[in-house]
Amino acid sequence: MRSNEQKPDVWLIISILCLLVIGIVMVYSSSSIWSEYKFNDSWFYAKRQILFASLGLIAMFTLSKIPYFVWYKHAKLIVAVCLLFLILVLIPGVGMVRGGARSWIGIGMFSIQPSEFMKLGLIIFLAKFLSIRQKRIVSFQEGFLPGLAIILVPFALIMLQPDLGTGVVMVGTCLVMMFVAGARIAHFMLIVAGGVAGMVGLIASAPYRIQRITAFLHPWEDPLGSGFQIIQSLYAIGPGGLLGLGLGKSMQKFFYLPEPQTDFIYSVLAEELGFLGGSFVLVLFFILLWRGVRASLHASDLFGSLLGLGIVGMISIQVMINVSVVTGLIPVTGITLPLISYGGSSLTLTLAALGLLLSVSRYSNEP
Repeated sequence: MRSNEQKPDVWLIISILCLLVIGIVMVYSSSSIWSEYKFNDSWFYAKRQILFASLGLIAMFTLSKIPYFVWYKHAKLIVAVCLLFLILVLIPGVGMVRGGARSWIGIGMFSIQPSEFMKLGLIIFLAKFLSIRQKRIVSFQEGFLPGLAIILVPFALIMLQPDLGTGVVMVGTCLVMMFVAGARIAHFMLIVAGGVAGMVGLIASAPYRIQRITAFLHPWEDPLGSGFQIIQSLYAIGPGGLLGLGLGKSMQKFFYLPEPQTDFIYSVLAEELGFLGGSFVLVLFFILLWRGVRASLHASDLFGSLLGLGIVGMISIQVMINVSVVTGLIPVTGITLPLISYGGSSLTLTLAALGLLLSVSRYSNEP
C-alpha cells in the first residue's frame, strides 16, 4: 500500500450520488406510463433501476477501497475475458437480439451487455500499455500503430453486433488516452482521415443509418417515420421553458417518445424541470468531470493518470453525444446518459468505473 493514501474525493462522490438520485427519479417519471401499459406496474423500470444502482454502488465503493494499481497486474486477463464475451454474444442462441443488434447475453431474468464491460476493460489494458510504451508513443510503428491495433480488434467485434454508438464511444475514449499519453498530432490526422472514410462506409452499408442522417438534416420530411424521435424530443424540450412543466407532468412520455427512460430521458427531464433543471444536471456532470480530471492529473503514477482520464473521457463523450442527440445537434444514436438513463450493464459498469476513479483520487498527490 502506498504512503500517500487519503480519503476519496468528496465532491466526486457527492456529484455521483446526486446524479444517481436524479436518474432514479427521472426513470420513474419518464417510464411510469409505459410501465403501467406494458407490465401493469408503473414502478417496473424504477424498481429495476434501484436494484442496478444498488449493485453499482456496492461495486463502486468496493473498488474505491482497492488500490487501483492492483488492476495493472491483471489488465491482460481482464481484456481477454471481455474479448471472450464479445465473441460469445455473436453466437446465435447465446447472444440476444434487441433493436436489430445482437448485443446482450441473457442470465436468468437479467441480461448483460458485453460491450459495456469491454469499454472499461480496454481502458484498463490501454492504460497499462501506454504507461509502458509512453516514451515510444511518438513513434508511429512502435507506439501509435500497436495502440491502434489494440483498439480496432474489439471495435470490429462490436461492429459485428452491430453497435456503432458504443463503438464510437470506446474508440473516442481510447484516442483521448493516446493523445494524453503523448501521441503526435500528425498521426491523429491520418486516423481522422481514415476514420471519416470508414464512418462513411459504415453509414452507407446500413440503410437505417442513412435514414438517421436524412432525419437529422430534414426531420420534417418524414415526421411520422425517421424524423419522429428528434421531432418529439424537441417538442419535449421546447415547452419546458425556464422552470419546466413540473415533475411528473411530461406530455411526451405518453407514447410519443419511444421508451423515454433510456436514450431520450434528458428530453423528459428538460420538459419537466426546464432549462434550470437541465442545466443543473450538466453542472453536476461538470463537477464530476472536473474533479475526475484533477484527481487523474495528480495520480501517483502514469497508469493511474491514464486510467482516470480514460474513465473521465468515456463519461464525457457519452454525455456530449446524448445531449447533442436530444437537442438535435447530431443524428440519433443509441447512447444513454450516464447515471441518469435506465440501464443494467451500463449503469452498474459506469458506477464500477467511477469506483476505480475514486481509487485513483485516494492515491493522488493533491495538495
